[in-house]
This record gives sequence, structure tokens and C-alpha cells, in this order.
Amino acid sequence: MRDRITRELKRNAALAGPIVLAQVAQVAMGFTDTVMAGRISPLDLGAIAVGVNLWILPYLFSLGLLMAVSSMTSHYFGAARFSAIRDLMRQVGWLALILGILSVAVIGLMIRGLGLLNLEDGIEQATAAYVSAVAFGLPAVIGYLALRFLSEGLGYTKPMMLIQLIALGANVLGNWVFMFGKLGFPAMGAEGAGWATALVMWLQLILLLGYSYRHRRYRFVWITPLARRDWSRIRELLRVGTPIAVTLVAEVGMFAAVALLMGTLGVTEVAAHQVALNVAAMAFMIPLGISSATTVRVGHAIGEGRTGVVRFRGLVGIGFAAACMMVTASVLFLFPEQIVAIYTRDAAVQALAVQLLFMAAVFQLSDGIQISANGALRGMKDTLFPMGITLGVYWLMGLPLSWYLGFERHIGPQGLWMGLVAGLTLSAVLLVWRFLALSRRPAGSVPASD
Repeated sequence: MRDRITRELKRNAALAGPIVLAQVAQVAMGFTDTVMAGRISPLDLGAIAVGVNLWILPYLFSLGLLMAVSSMTSHYFGAARFSAIRDLMRQVGWLALILGILSVAVIGLMIRGLGLLNLEDGIEQATAAYVSAVAFGLPAVIGYLALRFLSEGLGYTKPMMLIQLIALGANVLGNWVFMFGKLGFPAMGAEGAGWATALVMWLQLILLLGYSYRHRRYRFVWITPLARRDWSRIRELLRVGTPIAVTLVAEVGMFAAVALLMGTLGVTEVAAHQVALNVAAMAFMIPLGISSATTVRVGHAIGEGRTGVVRFRGLVGIGFAAACMMVTASVLFLFPEQIVAIYTRDAAVQALAVQLLFMAAVFQLSDGIQISANGALRGMKDTLFPMGITLGVYWLMGLPLSWYLGFERHIGPQGLWMGLVAGLTLSAVLLVWRFLALSRRPAGSVPASD
């Protein structure tokens, strides 16, 4: 049994490692935008801070919707149904095109509604310019996501790691050129960051298109051109992907709501919250990668008809994520002062951020378990139940508890984070229970590819 577990851990890690590095590089792009804007003016920094929270919503919804491609592809690949993968990608092309058009339209509506936010003078115009520039790249990044999840479903994750690292370097270069006005271009500040982001999105699509078109691993995908729309296949994509999209938006929305509540407590509280949340977000990239790998491993097992292996692969993935998060929790417990010192020298912010990092350490284990269990369920194409858990646990229990402990019980910032810890913990318990219940079913009753 030990050798069997070791082999599965190695296979999961081989898939997860490149995904983790790619996700860290993607987060680093936002970090470089923030740092470079901060060197220009508070206005540009504020415009990017507001703008990211606008365009990230259609991006996350598209991301969640297209994650269904990874789940469905893994089923077909495990069953050696290569023609089904080709048929699926024809319809994914139509879906990506529709999502790209809708995302740009939504961004246009958001820009028109900026006046409702009562932003300070100058920030509204700078934000509108930044978001308008980013919107140019949204159709490209949606196409990139479609190909990315195809590749992940096939079990190939290294291309995205390499492309994301190239994109990070290109983003820094683009910011330098467009934000600061180099190589003959005018200095555009926040708008320049938007154009750099958009061009990097197109670069990612071109690189992955070129790689997948030329590499023999994808040869069965490109045999025939785009076909007529198959609404039954598109409905299947929507059935699997829509709950994932809603889950992502709901989870991000909960953290955003807590940030807004934190803003009513004061500037120090908001700053400390942002520091602790940024650290937790970086640590979250590890179980997120393991979750994606677990989706593929479980999906391949189902496609191969090896339903007896489904539970084993899922539990190994969940255990792997839990072990990794125990390590990150230990780091947060042992070195909070050193970590916080990287972000700020303000004594008041440091003191509160250290306390919040202890809270973050507490929910590391729960966070790792809930996202990896979600990945295992996604590999079984079970997405509706996790969506219900997210909406119920986070919004009906976690957020109200945060408000009650933070304001009614006067615990303050720590009370707000206690609600987060409670929501993540209950979510982890329920998602693991759901996976155990589904994987206990006899052969033939586990959800499989159509």
C-alpha cells in the first residue's frame, strides 16, 4: 500500500507542480502591476486596485465555466475516446467566442456604471481607461483558458508553466514601456498597465495555440475544422461548468465582502487584512494546483472504467493537499513577524497582521482540504453540490458569523476572520463527506463521461 500511495503522489505532484508555478507567476503579474503603479502615483495605484475588481468578475466566471473542459476531457482521454475530445473542442471554440463577446459587453456596462461608486476625482477616468484596455485582451485569455484546460485534461501541464513564466517577464517589460513611457511610447500610467495586460493575454493565446498545433500530443484535436454548433454538447458544458463558475465568484465574493466590512473598522485594519490575505492567497496556490491534478487523475480513472481507483486517487490528492498546508500553517505559526515585515514597517499594521496570520494558519488545513475535495468531485463531474455548499456555508453561515463576531460581539478583525475559518472548515467537512459518499457507490453508478 505504501508503494502504491507513493506512486500516486508522484503522479499527482508531476501534474500539480507546473500548475502551482504557473499560478504563482500569474499572481506575481498582479503584484508587479501594483508595485510599478505605486512608483508613479496613488491615483494610478487606486485605479488599478478598483479596476482589477471589475474585470476579474467576468474573467473568473469564464474561468469556472471552462474548467468543465478539464473534467470532460479527462474522462474522454481515460476512455481513449479521442474523437469525443475533438468534438468537444469544436463546441468549446463556440463557447469561448460567446464568452469573449459577453465579457467585453459586461466590461462596457461596468465602465458606464463607475459613476455610481462615487470615486475620488481622477480615479474614475483612470479606472475606465485601465479597464477598457484590459477588455481588449479578455477574448484572448478566454481562448487561452479553453486550451489550457484541454491540456490539463490530457495530463500535460508543463506548457502552461512555461507560457506563464514568459508572460510574467513580458508583463514587466510591457509595464515599463507603456506605464513609464519608454521606447518612444507616451507614459500612460494605469492605462499602460491595462494595455500591457491585454497584450500579454494575446501572447499567451498565441504561444499555446502554436504549441498545441505543432505538438503531436494534440494531433487528434486538429484533424477537422470548427463544426456547426452542437447545442447538446454546449448544454453539457454549461451543466458542468456553470456551478463551478458560480462557486468561484461566490467564494471570491465572500472574501471581498469581508474586506468591505474590514474597511468600516479603519485604515490599519484594512491594511493588516490585505497583508494577511495576500500571504494566504500565495499559500493557496499549492492546494489549487493539487486540486487540478486530482481532477485529472480521478477523471482518467473514471474514463478508464476503473471505478475502484476513483476513491484512492481522490483521497491521495486530498491527503497530499492537507500535508502541504500543514507545512504552510507551521511556517505562518513560526515566522509571522518576519513575513509581515516584508510587506510593511508600520508597527500598528504589523501587530494586527501578525494576529491575523495566526488565524490564516488555522484555516490552512481546511482550505487545502476543501479545494482538493472540490477537485476530486469535479473529476467526477459533480459540480452542483459543491456550488450549493459554497452558497450555503459561505454566504448563509460564514459571512453572517463574521459580521456577528466582528461587530455584535466586538471582537473586531479577528472576529471577521473567525467567520472565514468556520465557513472553510464546514465546507471541507461537507465536501469530503460528499466525495466519500459518491466514491462508495458500486461500479457503474459513479458519474462517468457521456
